[in-house]
Order: sequence, then C-alpha cells, then structure tokens
Amino acid sequence: MLTLLTDQPECLWDDVLPVEVKELPGDLAALDGLLSDHELLWPLVERWRREFEQTGRAVLTEGRPTIALETYVRLMVLKQRYRWGYRTLQAEVSDSIHLRRFCRISLTERVPDESTVRKLTRRIGAETVSELTRAMIAKATREKRFRARAVRIDSTVIEADVKYPTDAGLASAGARTLAREGRKLAKLLGEGKRRVRDRSRSLGGKLRAISRTIRRRSGEAKEEVLKLTAETGELLQRSLREARRLAAIARRKARGRGARAKLEAAAGLEELADRCEKVARQIKQRVAGEPITDRIVSLCDPDARPIRKGKLGKPNEFGYVSQLAEVTENTKPGARGLILPASTTLGNPSENTLLPGTVAELERVGISPREVALDGGFMSGPTNTALEDLTPKQVFIAGRQEPASKRTARRLRRYRTGAEGRISHLKRRYGLDRSRLKGDEGQRIWTEWAILSYNSDTLAIRTR
Repeated sequence: MLTLLTDQPECLWDDVLPVEVKELPGDLAALDGLLSDHELLWPLVERWRREFEQTGRAVLTEGRPTIALETYVRLMVLKQRYRWGYRTLQAEVSDSIHLRRFCRISLTERVPDESTVRKLTRRIGAETVSELTRAMIAKATREKRFRARAVRIDSTVIEADVKYPTDAGLASAGARTLAREGRKLAKLLGEGKRRVRDRSRSLGGKLRAISRTIRRRSGEAKEEVLKLTAETGELLQRSLREARRLAAIARRKARGRGARAKLEAAAGLEELADRCEKVARQIKQRVAGEPITDRIVSLCDPDARPIRKGKLGKPNEFGYVSQLAEVTENTKPGARGLILPASTTLGNPSENTLLPGTVAELERVGISPREVALDGGFMSGPTNTALEDLTPKQVFIAGRQEPASKRTARRLRRYRTGAEGRISHLKRRYGLDRSRLKGDEGQRIWTEWAILSYNSDTLAIRTR
C-alpha cells in the first residue's frame, strides 16, 4: 500500500528540547522548504499507478504499507549529498535530531532499515527519478525563479564498481563462482557426487605464473602469457560443462515440494554459466588474434564496457558513458544551473549518438536555450540537425563551429570549459565518479539520484 506523506513528527520529548535543536541548519532548512512541495512527489504516485495497471494488484490501497515516500526522497537526497552508503545513512539519521526532523522521522520512531531503502530504490527505478527531476525543473521555470538562457553539454564516464579486469582473472573468478553456486544447488538437490569442482587453486597457479612471466617484458613472455591465458579458459570450460549438467539435473528433479527453489537456483546457475561462456569465448578470440566487439569486463556487472577517452591518466575506463546537459541563466564565469536527466546507452557511444536524447529532454521540460556550447567531440552537421527544433541563436562547437565575433567566441569558450568543472564537482561531491549499483539500470538510478540531489542544492541555494 502506498504511503505518500507523513506529518511533522511531534512527541513528548520535543517539549524539553532547546529551540536551537528544533531549528534546522540553514542548508537543511532551505532543502526542507524546497522538498515540502507535495506536487514534486506526484511522479511516485504515477509509478504505483502504472504498476497497478501492469500487474492488476491493488498496490495503491492494499498490502503492507510502504515507508512514507516523502521520507524516502529526503533520505536519498541526504545519501547522495553526503556520499553515504545505505547502512551509514541509517546510522547517521538515527543519531541526529536535525536529520530526523528533516526526514520527518519522530524521535520515538525507528529509522527505515537500510534494506527497505535499498529495495525501494530498485523498485522505483531510474525513470521515476528522472520524472522527479523534470518536475523540479518545470516548477523552477514556471514560477520564474529560474530562466534558462544557455546550455552546455558534455559526456563523461561513470565507472562501474569493478576492479581492473583481465581475461585470466575473469576466468578464475568465474570458476570460483560456479563452484560456489554449484555447491549450493547440489546441497539443495541432495547430490553428493555430482557437483561443480572448485578449480580456483589451479587457476591461482596460472595467475601467479602470468604475473611472473609479465615481468620479463619480452616477445617470448607475451607468447607464454597467451598460452597460460588459454589454459585458464580451458579450465573454465570444464567448470562450465559441470555447471550445465548440474542445472539440467536440477530441472529434472524439480517436482513437488521445493520445486520452485530448485528451479530458481538452476536458472541462476545457468545465467552465471552464460556469462562465463562469454569469458571463455573472448579468451579464445584473444589467443587467436580476433577482434572482440562486445567484451565482458565483470561477472557481477555484465553491462559494463571498456571505454577509451584518450586520457593520459586513465587511458582505459570500465563503465558507462552518460551525457549531461546543464541549463543556466547566463554564461558568466561561475554560472550554476540545473542538470537535465542524463542521456546514456551501453558501450562507448559518440557525442552525437547521445545528443538526440539530450535534445528530447530539453523539449520535454519546455526549454529552448538561446546559446548552446559544446566541445570538439561534436560534429557540426549532425549537431545542427539535432538542434534544429530548438532554434538556438548560437551553437558553439569548440574548434569546429565558432561565431565570427571574437568576444562572443571567447565568452562561449570559457562557458563551455565550465562543463568540465561541473562534471568534476558532480563526481567529487555527489558520487558520480563511480556507480555503486550494478548493471545499466543500477547506473541510471545512481546517476539520476545524483542529478536530483545537485538540482535540489542548486535551487535551495537560490532561496537562502
């Protein structure tokens, strides 16, 4: 059952608290005033309504009530604002009277458990958070507190929460994980002999041999590394065959009581086997010298992709590319605006591939900027075609398309450079450097909450 609002918590302890304790600090008070508008929560109601239409379950009026979504939004804004994890968020809010009052949680109530907030985050999804962001931008422009004049657009890499991958390392992790999941399924089936053998010890020896060989830095060492890598792929293939055989046995034995648990465990093992098979296939391609078009870099986050942006410090990054558009009221140095919902897709897309999604976001919130500033990664022809419906007066593309006036070109060049600083600020302050949620959907959720928290702070600063 949907619970949307909660009253300002009051209890007997409030009568003995000093006035200074009851009053929120300036930044939290401004945020509280901004988030007190209940119209901003309407996308959450629409999310539950869509779930009712899709499933037929009366999720709006029946079942166990959710935590107040007003409280949930405030908790998530705090989480991104201070870069806390779910457990840290629960602990910090529990220990702070100011944060409790900001989140509308009484002193006599328990703070929602971290698992409740985590599961609700996945259930709500990224698109609903994008709708919250659009509602906030529309409210700011409608009430004439924010007048959009210019927009600067740039793409950045949001790293996945994975360590630096190697083919041999992925093979070792795959064999170890297959053995662990196979052991669980064999115990569920009562199979003592048919199981997935743990080959992590053999693979560990191969990894250590690869490390010793790489130190020689010679042509012979490279050939030996490829040979050892191929051997790790063969060991992984053996584990794969055993895992698929065990999953087939589980499907045959899934009868009567406990059948559902066996089928779910078998499906999970087969899904993991599919990912490991991709690893084994790309090892064969690497040894054969064939190009790998869709490389998997993590078994836990199969949507993450290797991305090369030409950076000296980080030539290879692993994650997702998102295009961010900041709408500002002017192009002066230090201009701070509002960020639109990000445009993203799997792989390493170009700037112009993501630009139509950004233009669609501008049209959705009803913003037609007079000036658009872009970096040199945008191509002039496709960019002007994509921006045609917005009819901007100036489209600045660094090094490709600049206005005739040197003064205007210098102003827009400085304005565009500010996009780099804004992205750096989002990564340092709001956790946009690395997504802690797995998968493409998790990355979108993480990014949209970071954007919503930044926009909330921006509008709150304007009202202080």
